[in-house]
Amino acid sequence: VFGPLIYFEDKGPVFYSQKRSGFLNGEFTIWKLRSMKVNAEEKGIRWSSKDDKRITRIGSLLRQTRVDELPQLWAVFIGNMSLIGPRPERPEIDSLLIKKIPFYSMRYLLKPGLSGWAQVNYPYGASIKDSSIKLSYDIFYLLNFSFFLDILIAIKTFKMVLFAKGSIPKK
Repeated sequence: VFGPLIYFEDKGPVFYSQKRSGFLNGEFTIWKLRSMKVNAEEKGIRWSSKDDKRITRIGSLLRQTRVDELPQLWAVFIGNMSLIGPRPERPEIDSLLIKKIPFYSMRYLLKPGLSGWAQVNYPYGASIKDSSIKLSYDIFYLLNFSFFLDILIAIKTFKMVLFAKGSIPKK
């Protein structure tokens, strides 16, 4: 349903891939429905921001409803990700965060997830400070990892998706 809308908005591809950091800092590829303009990163990699001009109209809807994330289920299916765990970051951003935030790479002691404790408790992060705060949630998850916590995260994720919350950067 969304594929033709993504294509017809700017005649670009429906899907795109990105490298992400995973378990024990290994790299893997995720796939997403494209929510940004075709050459969105021609000026370099950066976090998305509020009112980001790189996001397409249909992309804004995809992001609010988190539908753009659905192709990542493939990474879960082939074992690179879990349903629940710390969200994977791009290696280029990770290398900065590892230098700036003590214990940052601890988050990769578990497989990354489609959703996680940080995602359901803190808004979309788009800075080193946000990443530092989200790391505290990731460490909490690492220390309290359990089936019941995963169920709680799944319920909170469902509510976030249902009410289109937490998908827009603060800044």
